[in-house]
Amino acid sequence: MNVNVYYGGRGLLDDPTLYVLNKMEDVLRELRVNVTRYNIYEHKHEIATLPQTFKDADGIILATTIEWLGIGGYMQQFLDACWLYGDKEKIRTVYMQPIVMSTTYGEREGELDIRKAWEMLGGLQCEGLCGYVEDLISFEMNPGYTEIIEKKAENLYRTISQKMKSLPCSSQAVRQSVLRTQELHLTPQESEQLSQYVSDDTYVKKQKEDIEELASMFKQMLNKNDETEPYIDSFRKAFVPQLDYSATYTIEIEGKKDRLNIKVEDGSLDISYGLPFEADVSVKLSDKNMEEVVAGRMTFQRAFMTGEIVAKGDFKILRMLDEFFRFEQ
Repeated sequence: MNVNVYYGGRGLLDDPTLYVLNKMEDVLRELRVNVTRYNIYEHKHEIATLPQTFKDADGIILATTIEWLGIGGYMQQFLDACWLYGDKEKIRTVYMQPIVMSTTYGEREGELDIRKAWEMLGGLQCEGLCGYVEDLISFEMNPGYTEIIEKKAENLYRTISQKMKSLPCSSQAVRQSVLRTQELHLTPQESEQLSQYVSDDTYVKKQKEDIEELASMFKQMLNKNDETEPYIDSFRKAFVPQLDYSATYTIEIEGKKDRLNIKVEDGSLDISYGLPFEADVSVKLSDKNMEEVVAGRMTFQRAFMTGEIVAKGDFKILRMLDEFFRFEQ
């Protein structure tokens, strides 16, 4: 028989949970049980891989200490890893005994939390142990407490060896109907590989860098589209060909990286965003003023006269902008 112990405390010398575990492990070894302890705080960088250690286990002990509120971060992370990366088929065959000791209030709630989590995972239950310890020395010297701890270890051995059954619980129905869509539908091999990747800091860092690089690339692509597309369709729709007349314009719109370059030649229109060039007229205006112009609420000439835009070049050619492009409201 193989029993794994997962300790979710901080490993402090005066932790009563460690005393309880040592006593229980002694009893289990006397019963010729192979006991392996995993101190989760020693595996904090590879918690995601710990559920893979269930492979050869007939039963497990989930032990933690309530120091101020709840079962603690290490145990919670371990249970999260069981849900995300654990082999659910294997978990359904594993008996779990919760051990929760506290130096403050909440040991019963902590034991219940672990029980509920294991039920959601589909695992088998064994009677647990919880208690409040005010003074560790008095607790260790009490023979009655020691006897209770030893009986709990014997009960775990008896439950596993006899493969005791338990009545179904509502948590299983909830898991099947409500929580099933949140699981990762992976094979045990895929789950194990994924958990290894998640625990590999180098791999995770590289993945984050790749994601940031992709996000930056797509952002640049979107920004580029934003910079090259606006107003071009509006200018083309409003274009009125003027035969035997040619002119070039470059329009700088505040907030846009590239200039809007316009070339009119014998009734044809060439318009695009790009680098500024030597044009007959250079215009600079705000994005808001450009919106007013293409919406037909303002003309280039009137905007220039009121100081809304700044222009350089031949002002006769500037006036032709309103002849070439007649925007309508």
